[in-house]
Amino acid sequence: MLSQVYRSGSQSFNHLLPWVKSIAVSRSHRVQPSAIRHVRYWSNIPFITVPLSRTHGKSFAHRSELKHAKRIVVKLGSAVVTRGDECGLALGRLASIVEQVSVLQNQGREMILVTSGAVAFGKQRLRHEILLSQSVRQALHSGQNQLKEMAIPVLEARACAAAGQSGLMALYEAMFTQYSICAAQILVTNLDFHDEQKRRNLNGTLHELLRMNIVPIVNTNDAVVPPAEPNSDLQGVISVKDNDSLAARLAVEMKTDLLIVLSDVEGLFDSPPGSDDAKLIDIFYPGDQQSVTFGTKSRVGMGGMEAKVKAALWALQGGTSVVIANGTHPKVSGHVITDIVEGKKVGTFFSEVKPAGPTVEQQGEMARSGGRTLATLEPEQRAEIIHHLADLLTDQRDEILLANKKDLEEAEGRLAAPLLKRLSLSTSKLNSLAIGLRQIAASSQDSVGRVLRRTRIAKNLELEQVTVPIGVLLVIFESRPDCLPQVAALAIASGNGLLLKGGKEAAHSNRILHLLTQEALSIHGVKEAVQLVNTREEVEDLCRLDKLIDLIIPRGSSQLVRDIQKAAKGIPVMGHSEGICHLYVDSEASVDKVSRLVRDSKCEYPAACNALETLLIHRDLLRTPLFDQIIDMLRVEQVKIHAGPKFASYLTFSPSEVKSLRTEYGDLELCIEVVDSVQEAIDHIHKYGSSHTDVIVTENENTAEFFLQHVDSACVFWNASTRFSDGYRFGLGAEVGISTSRIHARGPVGLEGLLTTKWLLRGQDHVVSDFSEHGSLKYLHENLPVPQRNTN
Repeated sequence: MLSQVYRSGSQSFNHLLPWVKSIAVSRSHRVQPSAIRHVRYWSNIPFITVPLSRTHGKSFAHRSELKHAKRIVVKLGSAVVTRGDECGLALGRLASIVEQVSVLQNQGREMILVTSGAVAFGKQRLRHEILLSQSVRQALHSGQNQLKEMAIPVLEARACAAAGQSGLMALYEAMFTQYSICAAQILVTNLDFHDEQKRRNLNGTLHELLRMNIVPIVNTNDAVVPPAEPNSDLQGVISVKDNDSLAARLAVEMKTDLLIVLSDVEGLFDSPPGSDDAKLIDIFYPGDQQSVTFGTKSRVGMGGMEAKVKAALWALQGGTSVVIANGTHPKVSGHVITDIVEGKKVGTFFSEVKPAGPTVEQQGEMARSGGRTLATLEPEQRAEIIHHLADLLTDQRDEILLANKKDLEEAEGRLAAPLLKRLSLSTSKLNSLAIGLRQIAASSQDSVGRVLRRTRIAKNLELEQVTVPIGVLLVIFESRPDCLPQVAALAIASGNGLLLKGGKEAAHSNRILHLLTQEALSIHGVKEAVQLVNTREEVEDLCRLDKLIDLIIPRGSSQLVRDIQKAAKGIPVMGHSEGICHLYVDSEASVDKVSRLVRDSKCEYPAACNALETLLIHRDLLRTPLFDQIIDMLRVEQVKIHAGPKFASYLTFSPSEVKSLRTEYGDLELCIEVVDSVQEAIDHIHKYGSSHTDVIVTENENTAEFFLQHVDSACVFWNASTRFSDGYRFGLGAEVGISTSRIHARGPVGLEGLLTTKWLLRGQDHVVSDFSEHGSLKYLHENLPVPQRNTN
């Protein structure tokens, strides 16, 4: 069928069909039809489509609501559809777009495409035909050099459109067919919207196609369309003069929930894109166009950004949400449409609802400015802020516990017991927090600006290396409201700006604790240095703010840490994805110590990242009273045991064999494995551990020292519980987390881990040329004494 689309010049399209099919097939297997209405198949994996229904009439207020969009118009600009040379289509990009539209269609949504590209495709065909039509005699007579420089006449756009429409549609059909989706072409002009009968006919046709699960592909009929008129005002009804206005008109006529406009720019900027100060506008509100400078139109096509904004605002008034985004960027074009529908921060979102507070970008800038002011305060002033916060935690105890009670009541039945325990605050917890904060205040006296090294480079040329804040920290934490004042105190002591993103399950507790933090900061005029993100920002979106955030510190589950490490783009992440802690019981271990250490490491707080997960036992201890004592204690504590492969081989009736030796249970479960020596224990830890915290229990000092020196983990202990791996217990006052990274900070990260350094060079008219071979000065590089640190 496809080969019959053209009879003349068919090579311009037919030779692409095998390639097009190979792209589509490689992206997905053919979708098998299902007799069940709400079960669809994608890549042979069935999934249930979520019922999508919404009363049209009001646009979505927030990006997070876009996932509820049922009917969606996707407008593909000329720059998206065509190649850079404007002669032919960007086939790989189109295949990706078709795949995304097919995914959404198979989720039960109703997709409509408004596409450009007919002119570019027709231009490619006609250029090909013109070259073929040159006579051989003329080519030979002209000479080889002149043939290479043969000029192609300027092609009229309507003729190109006429030649390209059928080929463009055939290409879409070939691609959609691979996903068992039917597509239908509709060509329109402005007259079709002015004539009431034609408008009703168009509306009926589109509704019928959507009812039959067909994707309408709409385009202006550029073969007969009149020349573009001067930019006329909208006058209540938008005039269809380009595909931007066409898409907006269709979106409103069809009462669609979402219009996605794809072009070759990221979205709207507050100044011309590419300029030094240009910032992408995340959310655009009606009336904001006065603060936007519009650049030139895209490299191809009829509409510029101003036309897109006018069309978007018109659609927004009609009740359709709009996102303008880049559909050409190779790193994002493969998922830009699905990302938008999932509510991710892509492009510019048009909304009629302005948030009550600042945007997260504004909060980031406030934290940056406030942090810089904070860093310039005297150490005593920063310490005074932290002391005041510690006092507020005890003075305002009743208000804090009341807010926490609300969180606990709302979380009841929704959170597991370990998470509820983390969420809970008590008088004793608040008292411990206050003690920890005072420790931080005491240790912060000479943290910022401390001289680490002094060098006399030459006479009257001295170099210093001093400590400085990292900048702006983003700390993301789950179910741990006590984390907020701890992290805030560490940020204040180190002079860092701070963005806090807490879990919604602790919203009431976090709000009161943040207010108290800002009250403490206010005594020295730096209230804005610590910001609590209360907007509907997704964590993944926050991780993309590389121009505002210098370091991300996740505090929560291993899954949260992994997700953040994966999502962070250009921002370092400090933390650990897993806490697989080991305790090795040596053949010379003390009977009296082992059970106490194992019980405390595993049972004191099994949900903590420093809880014991794998117990390694020397083979000689099997079937001894010490081994029986360990097993009896674990049974009393109701710890479920998983047997490692070697341990299981020694038992006639063994517990359930472990599925993986690299498991963080986070509960009253424990893996037990047998090893033949301390070296085998070390090898096991290096293979299956997470470089967090590992312990040896032995009375042999030589064996212990061998273990301490050879285990490559952030924390390595001898005859001590794994639970000591904690900033407060280390005397750091508190911690922002435990890092298993090998760069910058490792283990419990306290105040020191939130500092970096800068170099200060003081000279008197020194230039490098004076130190050349024939210069008058010589390098001295003398080490100078460093001021003693105050350790009181």
